[in-house]
Amino acid sequence: MRVHAYAASSASAPLAPTVIERRDVGPNDVLIEIKYAGICHSDIHTVRGDWGPQPYPLVPGHEIVGLVAEVGADVTRHRVGDRVGVGCMVDSCRECVNCRNGDEQYCLGGMVPTYAGVDRDGTTTQGGYATHVVVDADFVLSVPATLDFAAAAPLLCAGITTYSPLRRWNAGPGTKVAVVGLGGLGHLAVKIAHALGAEVTVLSQSLKKREDGLRLGADHYHATSDPATFEQLSSRFDLIVNTVSAAIDVDAYLGLLAVDGTLVNVGAPAEPLSLNVFSLIGGRRSYAGSMIGGIRRTQEMLDFCAAHDIGADVEVIPADRINDAYERVLASDVRYRFVIDTATLG
Repeated sequence: MRVHAYAASSASAPLAPTVIERRDVGPNDVLIEIKYAGICHSDIHTVRGDWGPQPYPLVPGHEIVGLVAEVGADVTRHRVGDRVGVGCMVDSCRECVNCRNGDEQYCLGGMVPTYAGVDRDGTTTQGGYATHVVVDADFVLSVPATLDFAAAAPLLCAGITTYSPLRRWNAGPGTKVAVVGLGGLGHLAVKIAHALGAEVTVLSQSLKKREDGLRLGADHYHATSDPATFEQLSSRFDLIVNTVSAAIDVDAYLGLLAVDGTLVNVGAPAEPLSLNVFSLIGGRRSYAGSMIGGIRRTQEMLDFCAAHDIGADVEVIPADRINDAYERVLASDVRYRFVIDTATLG
């Protein structure tokens, strides 16, 4: 079927209206009428070529919520009219050890990303800045009815990107967690860590969002532009989740960890980061990375967020403001996630 969408034609071109082809609904496929699509910083990195050459024209978007419009003959988990979501991946090999363990995002054969990937038929996957998408049912999530639909969209990337390391490194009562950056990822990390029962500290460049941070669930808020912050908080945290997509002084942040503490990078800066290994050795500290979560973990996250009334703080925009939204994301001028109302696509 032919559907309306917004696409980038090159790394330097603004996104523009277009029409794309979606594959026919196969036996295990779900056709989703998209209602909202979040704008992720990864969308901007990808379409602007920050992470390498891309297969233009390209429709970004991997924070997708909508209603099931049609299901294939073999689909049993989803029905027409169901509230569903799609995150950062739409397929994997299903057979490797990582897939069998529920870590499809680390598929040894390479998971298929929701956009800019190679689909099962050899075509380029196109994302959620569109009115409809066809996805294998095994990669379609159920969105609980209690979650606001627009606020739920960013959970499919920003939510699982932060929930996954918080669960992996056992954030909870008795633990001290720091969140670096209070943006699209960071504000959800604060909400989720607070709901898990951790003592939460926000580490941001300035104090301008302090009131927001405390409202979202942080217990403490410190400015990293103040050198005294790193002295005051030395050896304090069990877990630090770095959500920013810019270079940081890794050694300085490692110094904030207690013995056996872990600094986890979920932000993805375009440039390499470096560290002094003695920053690790000195406190038996760990420096780790984490990328989204598997399908089971993502469904767990959605159910957890529904149980704790957690959604993203969003600004809903029409499609013709996507390019303006990109510039505002780069200027940190959104609190805290843009979400596209796909009814405005045509």
